[in-house]
Amino acid sequence: MTDAPKPDGGADNPGGGDLKRAAPRAPGKRAVTPKHASSLIVWRQARGAEPEILMGMRHAKHRFMPSVLVFPGGRVDRADHGVKVLSELRPETEALLRHRAPPSLARALGVAAVRELFEETGLLLGERKGERLLADLATLDYLCRAVTPASRAMRFNARFLLAPAERTSGEIGGSGELEKLGWYPLSKALDAQLADITRKMLGEFAAWLDVPAAERHRLPKIVFRGNDNRMSDE
Repeated sequence: MTDAPKPDGGADNPGGGDLKRAAPRAPGKRAVTPKHASSLIVWRQARGAEPEILMGMRHAKHRFMPSVLVFPGGRVDRADHGVKVLSELRPETEALLRHRAPPSLARALGVAAVRELFEETGLLLGERKGERLLADLATLDYLCRAVTPASRAMRFNARFLLAPAERTSGEIGGSGELEKLGWYPLSKALDAQLADITRKMLGEFAAWLDVPAAERHRLPKIVFRGNDNRMSDE
């Protein structure tokens, strides 16, 4: 585990490309193609209590989004394609991830979310066999998609996924990229310094949680574009 990240370390977290301090695209340059990425909202809720979400604060030494509270997440790596997993995506989650994405990418988005969770927080959603991480993809639910505005120099086509905390194992620690890792009550998270898109995702999560579990995969497909405009993704 590292004590502090490099100045530009971890700049691949997709939550927050909307921040004004994120580097703008140079005038006259063609818009950057968004990189595929995924973020994972791990949540828990005791009976009658407010839901809590696993979040961490990006290190103050980062030039990109310092001291901003985010979900674990990052871009899809080439190695996320075709790896062995503990369980495959449930059909309803796979269908939502395959919307506007080929099957191999849909699966890799799930793998990336589980990998980033382990790297950034130390929590495991699946099993480890030696150095290999076997992701428990069947645990994942789909929330929505967000595309960083074309005016940004760093852009992501990010899928936001969800997983219940009781399916994870291990101790919260991670790589040191995120500070103040812990379980944030929804109201406390909303009061923190957040990127606009993260705040909107917390709202989407709260609405998702209010829907009966068996009906959640039937919710309308949503994408956030431009200045985080909420649109249909049908």
